[in-house]
Amino acid sequence: MVFDATGNPQSVLVLGGTSEIGLAICARYLRNASARVVLACLPGDPGRDKAAAAMQAAGAKSVDVIDFDALNTASHPAVIDAAFADGDIDVAIVAFGMDADAEELWHNQAKAVQVAGINYTAAVSVGVLLANKMGAQGFGQIIAMSSVAGERVRRTNFVYGSTKAGLDGFYLGLGEALREDGVRVLVIRPGQVRTRFSEHVKEAPLTVNKEDVAELAVAAAGKGKEIVWAPGAFRYVMMVLRHVPRAIFRRLPI
Repeated sequence: MVFDATGNPQSVLVLGGTSEIGLAICARYLRNASARVVLACLPGDPGRDKAAAAMQAAGAKSVDVIDFDALNTASHPAVIDAAFADGDIDVAIVAFGMDADAEELWHNQAKAVQVAGINYTAAVSVGVLLANKMGAQGFGQIIAMSSVAGERVRRTNFVYGSTKAGLDGFYLGLGEALREDGVRVLVIRPGQVRTRFSEHVKEAPLTVNKEDVAELAVAAAGKGKEIVWAPGAFRYVMMVLRHVPRAIFRRLPI
C-alpha cells in the first residue's frame, strides 16, 4: 500500500495500541480517509478490545490487534514483521511509554530500569526495525511521541525526562538518516496532555487535550515537519528555558 492521491495513509500502525494519544492521531487520520489499522498492544491489556472498537467506529477499513511487549526487545522483529505482513505501513506511531512517581523512580532501581527500558530502549528497538522496513519500501512516516520534559531535564522528574531526551535525540537522528530513503520522521514534544497517563499529577499551564496533539501531529506530518510542540507556544517557553543558567533553573517552580 502507498499514500493515496491526496496524501492520506492507507495503513497506520500504532505501537502502544491503547495509547490515548496514539489512538487520537490514528482517528484524526481516519477522518480524512479510511485506512487499515494495526494496533500493537501489550498482551493482556484490558483496553485492547475497546481500542479496536474505537478505531472501527472512527472509520478504519480493518483493525488488526497484535501482541507487543516493549520490554521484550527480542520479540520486536517478529512484531514488526507481523505488522507489515499484510502490506506496507504508511504511518507508524510510536506512542508507548511509562511514568511513575518521580521521587520513587530515582530510589527504586528496578522501576528506573523498567521506565528506561520502555521509554528509551524499546523505542530505539522498534525505530531501527521500522527504519529497515520503511527504507525498503522507499516511503513512510514515523511519528514518535517525545516530551518537553526531555528538552531540558528537570530535577522534579529527571528519570522520566532523561528517557525522553534519549528518545528525542534518537528519532531526530533517525529522520536525518532516512531522509534519502524517502522516509520522514516527526518528533512530537507535548507538554502535559489530559489522559490517563497524567492523571496522577497536578494540571500544569498549557495543558492540552489529546485531540489537540492529534491535530498538530497530522498537520505537521503533512507539511513534512521534523519537530512540533504541543501546544505550539511551548516551543518559545523551551527556547528560553534551555538557556537559563543552572543556578537559576534549579530555583524555578517547575
